[in-house]
Amino acid sequence: MLNYYPIGRGSASTTIPRETAWIDLAEPTAEELARVEGEFGLKVPSREQLDEIESSSRLRSEGDRLYLSMPVGTAHEQIDRMPTPVGFVLSPDLLVTVRFRELRAFLKVRDSLTPKDSASSTRTFATLLEAMVDVEADVLEKIARDLGDISRRVFQRIDAGTRRAPRLNRELRGVLSTVGDAGEHLSQIRESVVGLQRIIGFAVEAGQKWLGGEIRARLDTARQDLSSLSDFEAHLSGKTQFLLDATLGFINTEQNDIFKVLTIVSVVGIPPTLIASMYGMNFHNMPELSWPWGYPYGLGVIAASIVLPILWFKLRGWW
Repeated sequence: MLNYYPIGRGSASTTIPRETAWIDLAEPTAEELARVEGEFGLKVPSREQLDEIESSSRLRSEGDRLYLSMPVGTAHEQIDRMPTPVGFVLSPDLLVTVRFRELRAFLKVRDSLTPKDSASSTRTFATLLEAMVDVEADVLEKIARDLGDISRRVFQRIDAGTRRAPRLNRELRGVLSTVGDAGEHLSQIRESVVGLQRIIGFAVEAGQKWLGGEIRARLDTARQDLSSLSDFEAHLSGKTQFLLDATLGFINTEQNDIFKVLTIVSVVGIPPTLIASMYGMNFHNMPELSWPWGYPYGLGVIAASIVLPILWFKLRGWW
């Protein structure tokens, strides 16, 4: 879809007004790309070019025209989707954006514009980057709240009488999946934050002559905000790794407890089995066969062979 601002929206007219400050190409078709390139004499990067990871491909200038690109993570509810690239072609009189998914920052800026707005390309560029910084900050705040809830779930006191081991293991596995999703989302946010930092730094340096003092000041403020977001993201990544290790530790502890019980049961069962098998042999010269109390004696020895190992494990604190 091709949208242009602030003159109008949509692509109903045969030509785009030359006074247009921002052309937004959302999942553009080949015809829309060719139309913008033909009318404005610029090269719009393709999806393959925007996906390239070399710094020279993501940040380059041709005269007064800047070609910028960066990856943008998915929404928190769509963590199974891959990040998508977004591209900017910035010049003193025109901003062209290329994206392949609806982005909250673009919706926010687009909905705030009216046909009477007289925004310039540079001012729109700064507004878009500020909106993207705000979106990343909101997402980090949500992840921080989610991790706080997970932390309380993981480290809360567990009543063994109300939570059986299978149920607890299922809960811990669910927590493990949630923590893994948070880690993946933080990884995508890290890529977006780094991309924004590089774009702002390059734009301020390459467009120093025509950006204007106001725009440079706004971009410097956004860069400072990104620095704080980067530090906060690093903190959340560390917390995610800690919760991941803690959850795995609890799962291993629960599994070790199960194996410990099975080991104790097997050890306790060996002596009575040995005694029963010994007295189960049908030899003629077995004095216990003629004892009046031989049968109770055998049962008592078997019971003692069970109780004594259990008491030993209890005294040693192994059970």
